[in-house]
Amino acid sequence: MAKIKVQNTEVTIITYDDKDYISLTDMVRNIENGLALIEKWLRNKNTIEFLGMWEEMYNQDFNSPEFEGIKNEAGLNRFILSVKQWVEKTNSKGIVAKAGRYGGTYAHKDIAFEFASWVSPQFKLYLLKEFQRLKEQEQAQLGWTAKRELSKINYRIHTDAIKQNLIPTEVTAKQASVIYADEADMLNVAMFGTTAKIWHEQNPELKGNIRDYASINELICLSNMENLNAVFIDQGIPQGERLIKLNQIAIQQMRVLEDDGNRKLLK
Repeated sequence: MAKIKVQNTEVTIITYDDKDYISLTDMVRNIENGLALIEKWLRNKNTIEFLGMWEEMYNQDFNSPEFEGIKNEAGLNRFILSVKQWVEKTNSKGIVAKAGRYGGTYAHKDIAFEFASWVSPQFKLYLLKEFQRLKEQEQAQLGWTAKRELSKINYRIHTDAIKQNLIPTEVTAKQASVIYADEADMLNVAMFGTTAKIWHEQNPELKGNIRDYASINELICLSNMENLNAVFIDQGIPQGERLIKLNQIAIQQMRVLEDDGNRKLLK
């Protein structure tokens, strides 16, 4: 569930059937007799035709014969239709009624934008703007989560190689942590040209570590380097030689990823 603010109106967005559904109830909450607008819109013949076309495109369980009967009645003075009746008669998926704390009438974003346009074209434009902003934030968060998970997986491969090849038996956990940190810092130098300690000293206002501020391309490259370093460790290559090899690989891979020829080789 998420909330966006549209012209001083807080609108709830939920995930239903893996799709975004927007609260029609919230859209009209600050309008006098707003809830009545939903059923008024639903009784509109153009609305019925739009909803029917949407359902036939996306809902294989849609009750088309029942829909045809509703469409034929739409526009008559005696025609009455509630959200509940529409859902029950047609097996609609585009509009759903939710109970509970965040209850109300929700509609698939395609339908919600159509309703917003009917209520107010200006409101629809602001709704579209805020909805897009929310999706961009979610994508950014998804990318961040993915790259951190990628780093964790490769970090495990890397630390296992260190444990099996570089840490002698009968050492304390504290002594082992020094070896892990030393190898991690070797990768930091190969990739970023600095150690974690120096980076913290140069960026005292930043929380987290140097890898938290890496780009997705840098983290992809770093993940590759962790795998390669694990292989080099298994092969018994000394750390100094591994550092030079990995720095050269980092430069080559980052040039491919970013077409950047400005990085300097370590000497």
